[in-house]
Amino acid sequence: MNITTEVDQEVWHDLQEAGAYEWWYFDVEDKASGFSFVLIWFSGFPFSPYYTNHYERWKNRITAEAPLPSNYSGFSFQLYENDHEIVNFIKEGNNGLFESSRSDIGVRFEKNCFTYDALKDEYSLDIDFSFPARQKAIKASLLFSSCRRIVYEKKDGNNAGRVPLHQWLLSVPKSDVKGVIEIIEPLSGAVRTIPVNAIGYHDHNYGALPMQEYLARWYWGRAFSERFDLVYYVTFFRNNEYKPLALLLLHDNNSGKVTVLDKVHFRESNFRRGFFSPVHSRDLELQYENIGLKIHHNKVLDAGPFYLRFASDISLHIGGKELDGIKGISEFLNPERLQSRFMRLFTRSRIWRDGESSLMYDIYNNIKRSLNWINS
Repeated sequence: MNITTEVDQEVWHDLQEAGAYEWWYFDVEDKASGFSFVLIWFSGFPFSPYYTNHYERWKNRITAEAPLPSNYSGFSFQLYENDHEIVNFIKEGNNGLFESSRSDIGVRFEKNCFTYDALKDEYSLDIDFSFPARQKAIKASLLFSSCRRIVYEKKDGNNAGRVPLHQWLLSVPKSDVKGVIEIIEPLSGAVRTIPVNAIGYHDHNYGALPMQEYLARWYWGRAFSERFDLVYYVTFFRNNEYKPLALLLLHDNNSGKVTVLDKVHFRESNFRRGFFSPVHSRDLELQYENIGLKIHHNKVLDAGPFYLRFASDISLHIGGKELDGIKGISEFLNPERLQSRFMRLFTRSRIWRDGESSLMYDIYNNIKRSLNWINS
């Protein structure tokens, strides 16, 4: 796993290898209003059961046609209010729904797109989709204005650098986000308008082969506080001879100093698992000399057979002081679970594949819609 912050790596890499993936991730957290949301564009949706099935048929020589990553493109939008799900939308389709460029930064999936203004260092996000399974439609216009960028690069030293291509682009560790979200009820015509004046984060990942063939699990998270902002990343590889990768980035809001630690020690504890969630640590510690970070994965925001998203409680020990009460967003991923054909049945319940009918998807969303109606 390589790490970079080069802006020119934001462009679409148009990877052609079977099983390759690429995604652009944005998240926003408005602590005053209690809203948070996550937006992701995919070219080669690595968590798609349709993509994985095609890849395995090709690899096992059941079919001669290799899967083209852009034929498994997608877009997801998750909206939470006070840590409760309001919208959880994931749609994928072939490359006719996706558009991007090898030279300009920006992506479109159907009517959902983002563009980049290099002079202003701003990302404009325009969202417009229907969600028939939940009887909703969403429109949003958001502006991500970069607060800071950093300069950092690390090459994967495992196997003398002769490793598969997987890269994390730490694009914008912090940004100001302004805009508006509209939740529309098509049947009644009701519209809920949510003004956005918040803080956001943006990164970009891509790789040249399926994640489940190279990565064992990873933890990622970010948090903003009055004194320090932070991003952490811990990755384990399927090859036990490869050293795990751990990184902690700290920004001191008083001095403006940025510290990047890539030789941190880490410890997992308080392991949990569920039928629909992989074995994971609810508590993670990162330590470097006199700097210590403790992450407690507090409330589950979203869960799937292979991943979890949390609202996390974080404490930072630095300079002899203990800073508690830091809140953030964290994620855990175990891509090996993507190999389970049984679990793929449940993953299909979350993903709307354009042109494909799915009984699992219909059943799941009918249940969720009924529960939302009961709890409203």
